[in-house]
Amino acid sequence: MKLPSWRAFRPKSLAARLVVSAAAWCLVVLAIGGFGLSELYRESVLRTLDSDLEVVLDTLAGGVSVEAQGPSLTAPPTDPRYGVAFSGRYWQVALVDSAKTVRSPSLWDEELPLTEPMLVALRAAPGKTRFFNADGPNGQQMRIAAQFVLLKNTQIALIAATDMRPVLANARQFTATLAIALALLGIGLIAAVLLQVRLALAPLARVRGDIADVRRGRRAKLDEDYPTEITPLTTELNALLEHNREVVERARTHVGNLAHALKTPISVLLNEARGEQGRLADLVGRQAEAMSRNVEHYLQRAQAAARAEAIGARTPVKPVIEDIARTLERLYGASKDLDLDVLAATDVVFRGEKQDIEEMIGNLMDNACKYGRSRVVAQLTPPSVAGAPLKIDIEDDGPGLTPEQQELVLKRGTRLDESAPGAGLGLSIVSELARAYGGALHLGRGDLGGLKASLVLPSAD
Repeated sequence: MKLPSWRAFRPKSLAARLVVSAAAWCLVVLAIGGFGLSELYRESVLRTLDSDLEVVLDTLAGGVSVEAQGPSLTAPPTDPRYGVAFSGRYWQVALVDSAKTVRSPSLWDEELPLTEPMLVALRAAPGKTRFFNADGPNGQQMRIAAQFVLLKNTQIALIAATDMRPVLANARQFTATLAIALALLGIGLIAAVLLQVRLALAPLARVRGDIADVRRGRRAKLDEDYPTEITPLTTELNALLEHNREVVERARTHVGNLAHALKTPISVLLNEARGEQGRLADLVGRQAEAMSRNVEHYLQRAQAAARAEAIGARTPVKPVIEDIARTLERLYGASKDLDLDVLAATDVVFRGEKQDIEEMIGNLMDNACKYGRSRVVAQLTPPSVAGAPLKIDIEDDGPGLTPEQQELVLKRGTRLDESAPGAGLGLSIVSELARAYGGALHLGRGDLGGLKASLVLPSAD
């Protein structure tokens, strides 16, 4: 079984990477620092304890003497704790080669231990103080300072001891306090890292917003004063935007050139066919007309697709609908009593070229006016949230279309003059143009009883 690579666990967010790495480094440094400070404090306490014990040994060495009955001490340490049983402060003077000892009253009937390893260490360096940890009277954890001295050819062991438990308790208390302080410091450092990362990456959020403005058509390029590290990125993005505009412009030019190049030969064929009689002339004429329609249709779609890819195009929708409504009222007003209503409480902006939305809405409204009996309604619905698509509903009170007819008129490749009865002109063109912008055209039965065309298009904030 293959284990996943460590790269799979790396966060994808730059902010998360910076925060996690900085937080991990802070925690490691604080843990090492806390452990080091705790050990330094413990060692400092033990050195102070050892210094006090050495002072006691010096006092014992200055007052010890050897009598026939054993060792004696003329000037014992004056600390009153040496007179209290099991107080935690003890001293002892013993002859190495016998069991004769003199000790502090605090030991009561106990003796300080002299184990074999301790004796070996003391014999190896007579006159030098050695320090040991051992269990003492009453179960106390002792710190022992011992020294061998030679007096009247007699080896004497001088021993001073103290209970380490209070000192170790203080060390533990210091460690706990230090841990709390370092934890609070760590939390503060992580918060500072979060703030620092937020401030450091704020220009990236500004760049993202500026790019969104470019996409929505609010600006043509990134022209803000960005930090030095981001400037190369914005420069390349501006170059990419300029390249995109050049590509779209070249596409439009080539499409126009192709249209002119094809229209002339087709026109020649049509003219020649019309000047001749016979089956061949009729066939050539029909096919040339079909070619002309197809060339015009697909060249328009290519132009629309190129415009849809352009960055920065914005078109207010309400004025377009109102202008088309006024034109259609004049056009159909003489032939039928038509009531054309435009319902648009607020204006929204279409993210695309004006001529494309004019073509889409114009085809739909012209179709509704042509097949509607007395009333046509065009309703503009703004996006529910920022960035959501806008919606334009156009319905009439005409005969409408059956579901089969609706599918047929939107089918790609269907010629407009071959649509099912009742179909409006331009529906397949509108559907293709809407898809070029990432939108859609939906047909159904409206509240007025006729056809309802719902056009969904991208909006610009």
